[in-house]
Amino acid sequence: MPSSIYTDPAELDKLKNICSDVLLEAKKQGADEVEVALNIGQGLSVNARLGEVETIEHHRDQGLGVTVYLGRKKGSASSTDLKASSINEMVSAACSIAKHAEVDSFSGLPEESLLATSFPDLSLHHPWVINAEDAIQLAIECEDAARTYHAEVTNSEGASVQAFEGIRVFANSLGFNHGYPASRHSLSCSVIGERAGNMQRDYWYTSARHSADLESAKSVGDKAAERTISRLGARSISTRKCPVLFSADVSAGLIGHFISAIKGGSLYRKSSFLLDSLGSKIFPDFIHIHEQPHLKQALGSAVYDAEGVATAARDIIVDGVLQGYVLSSYSAKKLAMKTTANAGGVHNLIVEPGRLDFTGLLSEMNTGLLVTEMMGMGVNALTGDYSRGVAGFWVENGEIQYPVEEITIAGNLKQMYQSIVSVGNDVDLRGNTRTGSILISEMTLAGA
Repeated sequence: MPSSIYTDPAELDKLKNICSDVLLEAKKQGADEVEVALNIGQGLSVNARLGEVETIEHHRDQGLGVTVYLGRKKGSASSTDLKASSINEMVSAACSIAKHAEVDSFSGLPEESLLATSFPDLSLHHPWVINAEDAIQLAIECEDAARTYHAEVTNSEGASVQAFEGIRVFANSLGFNHGYPASRHSLSCSVIGERAGNMQRDYWYTSARHSADLESAKSVGDKAAERTISRLGARSISTRKCPVLFSADVSAGLIGHFISAIKGGSLYRKSSFLLDSLGSKIFPDFIHIHEQPHLKQALGSAVYDAEGVATAARDIIVDGVLQGYVLSSYSAKKLAMKTTANAGGVHNLIVEPGRLDFTGLLSEMNTGLLVTEMMGMGVNALTGDYSRGVAGFWVENGEIQYPVEEITIAGNLKQMYQSIVSVGNDVDLRGNTRTGSILISEMTLAGA
């Protein structure tokens, strides 16, 4: 991968100047308010399978987007060309769209007083200076670890190494113009196992801002193989009600449904099962969910949201009670509330862990279903009704007995959240939501 250009202050200044040019051009063409986003990035992606290189891709991308407001009429356009002539055409297109748009009294920029004015270094940029040859060797090493882990690993879907860095600049006509570099790297592997004609596949991956924080190639390969082998011989189970333990890597999805239900868009459209739930008890007393946008080197960290509004640590659930929604400036205006700096999503959502590790959670569950994979999207956002295909393991007396598949679990998210018994301290740090495994006291299982 080429050496980083993003540590050069002159590069950032050049991009900020381009954004300033867009703002000036939009004002010249009659826009009342303007916002601009400019992204450039470069990366290396390598895929290897069965010890051979499948793909090597060096890429460098750039994109420029503008949103203009003519009164309360909005228009947006984008371009991948940063030349002045292309910028003029892009702005003209946005203004033309705005002229024909309907008036929306809630549209427009956020309040100027809410914009970020201080920009602490969150240590988000750690370029991985790795060339294609070394990336290939790393991918092959990872896949070899998986393929040699056990004789029942019979095939591979390959291993992948990805290194990326880029700059995002955001500017608006209120005087905000800021950008910063960031990086994200990953290593993944997926293999296939076979036993007595039964085949299963599974995978593992690691992701981080800094390559030094990635798991080793051998560790990723070993985990991918271990997960695959553990699924061989999977069977279905009879329909019943029992406790369900969601492993840490799938629990984020369970929390994701909660966040979707308290997002401004769902609320003002009245398409949420948590409508008018502010101050209501959603979870048991011991559940604490909060945002920590300024964690150093975390994947979800940001000083400001997609509108330039300053982010800050805040509680969303305290003692099980909903403290606030997830709002952009637009959805906040629609709801006659104040933005929570969540344009573009949440930033490092943390479900505070409990005292038990994964083994302790199995012991607490005693007998029930451990879910390690989910399929399908059977979730009704309006009612909270929940039905998902799952695979995992049957547990008895706190010990994993055998793998299971072709099972559907069903319940209602409101009841499921109230029925959480424990959150583990086996926190998964690979994404924007940090949570351990989640144990629910009872759900309905539909099997064979």
